[in-house]
Amino acid sequence: MTAQNWIDIAHDSDTGIETLRAHFVGHAYDPHWHDSYLIGVTEQGVQQFNCRRARHLSTPGQVFHLEPGEIHDGEAPTAGGFTYRMLYLDPCWLQHELSTLFEEAPLNSQLSFPSTLTDDVRLAQATSEAFQCIHQGELTIVRQSILDNLLEQLTNHLQWRQRYREDIRLPQVALRARDILHDQMEQDLSLEILSRACGVDRFRLNRAFRAAFGLPPHAYLVQLRLAKARKLLALGRQPVEVAMSTGFADQSHMGRWFLRAYGVAPAHYRKLCTNLPDI
Repeated sequence: MTAQNWIDIAHDSDTGIETLRAHFVGHAYDPHWHDSYLIGVTEQGVQQFNCRRARHLSTPGQVFHLEPGEIHDGEAPTAGGFTYRMLYLDPCWLQHELSTLFEEAPLNSQLSFPSTLTDDVRLAQATSEAFQCIHQGELTIVRQSILDNLLEQLTNHLQWRQRYREDIRLPQVALRARDILHDQMEQDLSLEILSRACGVDRFRLNRAFRAAFGLPPHAYLVQLRLAKARKLLALGRQPVEVAMSTGFADQSHMGRWFLRAYGVAPAHYRKLCTNLPDI
């Protein structure tokens, strides 16, 4: 974190919603994903990011939203950087809360955002109000009312889509490798072990995996570990313990990757989420 860049994070224990307000100049963070639904508003400057195989430019007042697992990065292409505020919505919480606004969800479906950017003024205002309300820890009844308004505005930008299963468009070798990475996330896997388990050489494995998921296997594995580390840190677990339980070599190794992906060090992220001091 440079002197020009700053991050302010809070965590709401009732809903599991995380709020973040940040400012970045130049490079913000490397490609990564989250387990949450992201909805944010650009306050100042131009926020440039790559997602869904396209480059996007978010300007002041625009709302950007991402689904769980969507790979994205971030940088400021103009002088002065950019400032934004963001809500991280837990998928289970979001689907439960929207059940009263939607008819019964189609079988084997999940909520999705058809587009990544929108100029919806009402949604931008609802997002900013929800951020402010949760970030400052307003009374429960106030938070609930403000969040209900956000959810109502979000219904115009959400749709049900078929949940991914065995997608015939993705090579079976990539699907097999993905399942192994999820099952053995904490293990010290090598490309040789992974490729032998998939019945191909490591070069074919790399090509198939990147074509299917947008990242090579090693980068995908790092993202799995980072997503779990972020959850554990937000619960107050110590960085050294989290590094050991998520498969990183040590705390400093996790710290380097965490900073590149999220723009903040693990210990600082934990403190911002929990207000607990480091031991």
